[in-house]
Amino acid sequence: MKEFDLSGRVAVITGASRGIGLAAAKKIAGCGATCILVSRKIEGLKAAAAQIAEAGGKAEPVACHTGYPDQIQAMYDGIKEKYGRLDILINNAATNPHFGEMITADEGIWDKTLDVNIKGPFFMIKYAVPLMTEGGAIVNVSSVNAVRPGFFQGIYSATKAALVNMTKTLARELAPRGIRVNALLPGLTDTKFASAIIGSDEICEHALAQIPMGRYAQPEEMAGSILYLVSDAASYTTGSCLIADGGMTI
Repeated sequence: MKEFDLSGRVAVITGASRGIGLAAAKKIAGCGATCILVSRKIEGLKAAAAQIAEAGGKAEPVACHTGYPDQIQAMYDGIKEKYGRLDILINNAATNPHFGEMITADEGIWDKTLDVNIKGPFFMIKYAVPLMTEGGAIVNVSSVNAVRPGFFQGIYSATKAALVNMTKTLARELAPRGIRVNALLPGLTDTKFASAIIGSDEICEHALAQIPMGRYAQPEEMAGSILYLVSDAASYTTGSCLIADGGMTI
């Protein structure tokens, strides 16, 4: 459908070497966009770009640690030189170095989580805006933990709640520029990131008992929601927080 045609658009996806980021990149590239795949390690990105190319899409791997603003700025300088514009940004990269009681976390854990989960998306947006000269669409991948803190995931949950607040603030501030900012709040999804939960029979059973659909999601089930939010089908949608959690927060 015309509303989902992304031909000629340039998209940046962080955390794109696997999981939700890779699934979203495949979906967006399949709709015609050129995808800049971003993560810390180039090897995984090259493999992801090859998968997209084999399916007929366009993708370019770029190594960048989103916890470092100088690396983010350098990445965008390269995009400006090569493409001259940016239309789509998907902030998917995240970290959760602490799985346990929140009170046991030290300062280093707080610093790492804040740098990647809050400062990273902020500077990704800050430096993207000058390239979105014809408007744009930004999606921040938060988490259902933003509205219901996860078991032994207190710090991660707090940063994801802050990301939702930041999404709403920037949606208001950037709307006059024609830039839409929305958030996706995934529930439990089968990714390496969620392996501490899915990999434990006891914890996973407890988690699934809270999900009316009785199962966890696959990354591809989040990609469709992201595609909607960056497409013209969502042209009047900004500041929205789309929950995709199998009914957990009903």
